[in-house]
Amino acid sequence: MPDPEASPLNREPDSKTLISSFITSLPIQPYDRNHCSIPRELDVSTHSVRIDGLVLKPLSLTINDLYNNFVQHEVTSALQCAGNRRHTMRTLLKEVQGIDWGSGAVMNCVWRGPRVRDVLLFAGVRHEDNDMSVAFACNAVPCQDAGWFGSSIPMSRVLREDADVILALMMNGQPLTREHGFPVRALIPGVAGARSVKWLDHITVQRGMSSNHYMHFDYKVLPEEVVDSESAKPFWRDTPPLMEMPVISVVVSPESGSTVELDRLGYAVVKGYALPGGDDGPVVKVEVSADGEDWSEAQLLPHEKDSKWTWKLWETKLKLEPGEDRAVFGRATDKGGNTQPQPSSWNLRGVCYNGYGEVGNLRVR
Repeated sequence: MPDPEASPLNREPDSKTLISSFITSLPIQPYDRNHCSIPRELDVSTHSVRIDGLVLKPLSLTINDLYNNFVQHEVTSALQCAGNRRHTMRTLLKEVQGIDWGSGAVMNCVWRGPRVRDVLLFAGVRHEDNDMSVAFACNAVPCQDAGWFGSSIPMSRVLREDADVILALMMNGQPLTREHGFPVRALIPGVAGARSVKWLDHITVQRGMSSNHYMHFDYKVLPEEVVDSESAKPFWRDTPPLMEMPVISVVVSPESGSTVELDRLGYAVVKGYALPGGDDGPVVKVEVSADGEDWSEAQLLPHEKDSKWTWKLWETKLKLEPGEDRAVFGRATDKGGNTQPQPSSWNLRGVCYNGYGEVGNLRVR
């Protein structure tokens, strides 16, 4: 797990605590992922977001403008760090670079704010060709590897109403916390969390992707032949930036190395979470297995806030044989037909690990 005392702040809740609620809200502390210090001086009364580039009417919108001049859209969506489950890739496959995230670098929240689509249409966006992008930027504080943080996504995604791309002003019915982007952040469902820029102050409509360091030299699934920083150099420019996250499931309980008590019929309670791949939600099935060959279907726990973008919490009872060094596996399938592979492919930066959920070294009694 990342060091919660280090700077910049990077931390995650333990997975058992995380799945105690469908909505990730206090007292559960959602994960934090930062490449810079948290801006403490941003003022809701003076902060503004500049809209420029290929628009007919460049704008500077205050937070009050964003609240009052546009329809507020609510979306319940998971937000997942690209490196979620990096520790699993590191231990099951081979060494990778990056923060040693467990399985807690994900949050499932209710977000509210205007659609980016509505803001850009108000600014007179010009959608001329397929190479158009919307770039998001935070210039409030310098980052570890650049003077600012930024991302971009294709214009086509922003203009789709059903993509639910918003300028989030609220999270779980409250204004954003400073840790999670106050006073405004981008929220891009189904896409790696790094693209949902916090402390947003600039949106540019442009041809081609953002020029930011983290779009070009991080958050990419490099080819497997790239084994160190030196061999990565020729590949950074030509490897496309990570966008949509893959379908995953995680077995949260029991934990690896724990003792499992069976009921009188020889069954153990197994719990976890699952996330759909990108645009292909929701998760429609989770299966569990004691050997990775014979599978049984788990129960997906319904919730009134379910959407194509949310996670699914699941649980089941699985028959296990008493003994040492037992294992439990899980795999998810989403509405688009994507099913977790086994194993996941390896990449140097340890992103997008989506091999089976797996816990091992269980002592079954």
